[in-house]
Formats: sequence, C-alpha cells, structure tokens
Amino acid sequence: MLRKLLTATVLLAVCGISAAQSLTRLKHQPPDGAILTFQLTDGTVMAQGNGDSDWWKLTPDITGSYINGTWTQLASLPKGYVPDAFASAVLADGRLIIEGGEYNNGNFSLTNQGAIYDPAANTWTSLKPPKGWSYIGDSPALVLPNGNFIIGDKLTTQMAELDPKTLIWHEVSSAGKNDFNAEEGWTLLPNGTILTEDVLKAPNSEIYTPSAGAWASAGSTIVDLHSPSPFGCISYGPNGSLCYYPPGEIGPAILRPDGTVFATGSYSNDGSGPGHTAIYSPTTGWSVGPDFPNGDNAGDSFAVLLTNGNVLVEGDTGTSYVFDGTTFTPGVSIPGSLMLLPTGQVLVGGFEVYNSTGTYQTAWAPKIKSVPKTLVPGSTYKISGIQFNGLSQAAAFGDEYQTATNYPLVRITNNSTGHVFYAKTHDHSTMAVATGTEVVFTNFDVPAGIETGTSSLVVVANGIPSQPVSVTVN
Repeated sequence: MLRKLLTATVLLAVCGISAAQSLTRLKHQPPDGAILTFQLTDGTVMAQGNGDSDWWKLTPDITGSYINGTWTQLASLPKGYVPDAFASAVLADGRLIIEGGEYNNGNFSLTNQGAIYDPAANTWTSLKPPKGWSYIGDSPALVLPNGNFIIGDKLTTQMAELDPKTLIWHEVSSAGKNDFNAEEGWTLLPNGTILTEDVLKAPNSEIYTPSAGAWASAGSTIVDLHSPSPFGCISYGPNGSLCYYPPGEIGPAILRPDGTVFATGSYSNDGSGPGHTAIYSPTTGWSVGPDFPNGDNAGDSFAVLLTNGNVLVEGDTGTSYVFDGTTFTPGVSIPGSLMLLPTGQVLVGGFEVYNSTGTYQTAWAPKIKSVPKTLVPGSTYKISGIQFNGLSQAAAFGDEYQTATNYPLVRITNNSTGHVFYAKTHDHSTMAVATGTEVVFTNFDVPAGIETGTSSLVVVANGIPSQPVSVTVN
C-alpha cells in the first residue's frame, strides 16, 4: 500500500447506479474516524482511529442495529507502535492480532512490531516478530484452518506461523515460491490451501499447501492484474540506507459460494486503461473476467462477499462495483474500508452501511445440530453444527488490511421484548471455509446482563444466519 505516496485520483462520473443499492449513515459517527474495522466475536465492531494508535468500539443497540449503535474508546496500542497498513486477523479465541505496518508514526518504515488485543481485558500486548525478521510492513497473512496465524515476509519468500496459544513463531517452508511476497494477497481455499496472484512475476499465480510447506504454480491469470510501480527506490532502515523497490499493486480476490475466486486488478500497464479481472476455478483454472467500467480499477482496495453471493468491490475512484458471476455493475460511492456485518449489511469506512437486495441460498447458511436448551447468564456453552465458518473469508484487500469474518457469531433474541444479545464466541474447532457436512463447533459465553425468558438463537457466519432454535434463558 503506497497511497500516502500517491496523488489523489480524479473521481469519475458513473452512470447506471442500481436502485438496489443504498447507503445509510450511522447515527453516531466514529469519534476519530475509522481507517479499518474488525468484526469481533461478541458482536461489536473494533475500529482503528485516524490517529493510528487509538482504537474504538461500535456496539449495536438493543435491537441489534449498528446504524443506531454507540462508540466507546478502547485501549491504545503500546507506546511507539503507531502503524498503518499492517497484517491482521481476528483469531479463533476472539483476540485481534495486528502485525507490522508499512508506516509507523507516519513514516515509511516496514516496522516489525506487532500486538494482540484481548477484548475481555481491554489490553494490548506487544508481540515479538519471527526470529530474524527485521522488517514486516504490509505483508500477506491469514488464519489457517488449524487456528494458527501465517504471514509472509514482504521482502523475501520466507513465511512464519504463530501459535496463538503459546505466542511462539515457527518458521515454515516456502519452497517453490516464484517471487517475493511484496504486495500480494492470500485467499484461503476450501481445501485449506492458499491462492495468490503474483505481483512481481505477474501474470503467474501460485497455491501454497501448508501440509507440504510448498508453493506450486496455479497457472497464468491470462490478463495482467498488477500495475507497474511509479516508484524507484523507497528508502527505509537505518538512516534510510536500504531500498524497497515496489513491484506494483494488485486488487482484492474473493472466494465465492460456487468455489471460484474472483480476482481484481490494478490499473493497466500504460496507466490509462481499466483494471482487469480474472476468475479462478479449482477444476478448470483461470478465465478472463470483465474489465472495470469507466476506466476504473481496484489496486490496493477493498472487497467483500455479499450475502447474495455477489462480490462488492471498491474501485480506486471510490465507486462501488458488484460482480454477479458474469458482469460488473457500478453503483454508489463507497470510499473507505469495507467489512461485512452480522446483519448482512456492509460497514463502509466506519461511518455508513451499504445495503443490497437479494438474499442467500438456504444451502449457504449455518445449521445448528446441538445446543443446550436452557442457558444461564454468565455461563459458557458449546454449540455444534455445520458451515459455522461460512463459505469464504468474505473480505480482501490488495495485500494487507485483512478483515476476514469466517468465524461463527451467536445471536440471541428475546421473544417477548425483541431485544438482541450477542454471546461472545471463542475457541472454534476450525477456521476453515466451506466445510460442507463436517460437524464443527464453537463455545459461547452468555452475557451476564441478558434478559431471561424464551428466546431464539442463531449462528451467523459472514452475515448469513442459521435457522433459529428455541432456548430458555433462566
């Protein structure tokens, strides 16, 4: 991400905005803006303020509305760690990890600092980098099905895996990697492998198999998804003695419910044409997707998977585009980060929500198989079923800024009052996607202040709820 070094682009006029799309501003705006937002497992949203070190929490109102939610300030990052453009993830235990940062204290530094946030204690704990990693910056990363956090060294082909239980890093093999990890994004596939579209060696793509510790070619994306870098040497390190030569940028890639990956591109080689797109199928390989309308592109931008199965992409002009599997439709302006809410809405920049029409297919929804029928406030229970992690990570950026939501939330609605309560989930049995008929589980903490009485409980994954089951809160 090098937006801070780039001049602003000229916004393009867009025709044919779909009436199906709408934006609603939050009643209460984030006190210091919101660079990036994360869906925590207790139903709240955590946001990084414009000051970089300050963090805020959006709590939905008693009816479950995020539009009418309220903001409160959370603990700030450890002193000296003021990052922008970092690797990140919500872990299976409910904590948030951020690692590295292209900028620190407003300076291009590729910092190797990191921290983990514990929502229960409202505290950040500094995290040491992998051994020998002096620089991390804006690196690709994700949470593996086993719950470990894996990250790629931006400046090399190295990779490391963090065990959240011990907070110990382990170097893992990256044999066969075709180029260094800079500016690349990673997409978790249903079989537990990782797909990336190369930037330096575009239009090549690669797949990483964690069990083998090896990369292999996934073929050419056919069209070039990367843009050339306008920069030469960008100085960093001691007294600016080191040089980073950016390989360009690329757009986000999203796994869709049909098992294909929709990958978007940055601007074309001559800098004047539209960004391209490509579609990856595990069975047939790559095919060409539609170009961005109006000469737009998605280099270093956001995308989310809507609950209706379409992909919402933010163009670099701020214009929204919806890919329905065949065509691109331009829509309303959505400048800012994108994150899927458990209501099925998309939080845009922390200050408004995007609403779309259409709905999910029944087969995509989580299904509850076992949950206690009686719940006691303040107690912890196990719930099991299928597809608790959804069919996709449901969020992507060009490289850093990972805000995946492929984990279960538990929402309890009191039948008499209609009031909504989220029970914090944690220690999910898997962080895989599209787990099919495999029975999975999570644990949930019933809020101490929940209303008693007959209630309905659902599991939500990527904004899609299960069928409700009846429970009684005593």
